[in-house]
Amino acid sequence: MDRKDLQSLSRIRAREAKALLDAGLHDGAFYLAGYAVECALKACIAKKTRKNEFPDKDRVNKSYTHKLDELVKLAGIEKPHRALLESDPVFRKHWETVRLWSEESRYQRPGAHDAEDLVAAIMKRRDGILSWLRHYW
Repeated sequence: MDRKDLQSLSRIRAREAKALLDAGLHDGAFYLAGYAVECALKACIAKKTRKNEFPDKDRVNKSYTHKLDELVKLAGIEKPHRALLESDPVFRKHWETVRLWSEESRYQRPGAHDAEDLVAAIMKRRDGILSWLRHYW
């Protein structure tokens, strides 16, 4: 899997989350919306890997996490992320919503409100999380 695959998966998962939300399937929408962010962050990590580079084993192993805050660090975008959290209350609100997600969400029933909030937080065109991550992938 390469960077373009991860970018494509991020877009697909976001569209699937929106379709599930529109169909009233909130649990699945919540779950897939989080994976849209995870795939986008992993595309950011992939961008940092140079062609023909032998990757650092520790960095590779750490990249196999589902923890979004950890992926931000591994992607090397922690500084602009922190700056935006401090300067933009809308982005901060969206990120706090995104942080509610984990891969364990598949076993939870987040409900309509949480799913709507998460899908909106990632998909808003101007200030959504995916819109911001696309600058780095």
